[in-house]
Amino acid sequence: MARFSGIPSVFVLLLIASAFVAEAVEATSTLKFRPMGGEGSVKKEDCPVACEYRCSATSHKKPCMFFCQMCCEKCLCVPSGTSGNKEECPCYNNWKTKEGGPKCP
Repeated sequence: MARFSGIPSVFVLLLIASAFVAEAVEATSTLKFRPMGGEGSVKKEDCPVACEYRCSATSHKKPCMFFCQMCCEKCLCVPSGTSGNKEECPCYNNWKTKEGGPKCP
């Protein structure tokens, strides 16, 4: 019977290790930032990362980042992809300039 006393402790260690792996996978999945969802789907502190991805394909990075972050902080949402998909975030989509053009990139 003494031979099997290590099995429960090995099982507990494996259980703890799997919890750490699951937590690490969840943490890295948020770093690949491809936001998708409605208003409130992005935390204010995550806006720079979301906008970095959103503005990654434009040649006008500085204005894109400025307006994207302004829109993100107001709407707490950034559409997925580098352009389009604004229907995912109505606030972001409906915020217009005085001239009626889109305010958010």
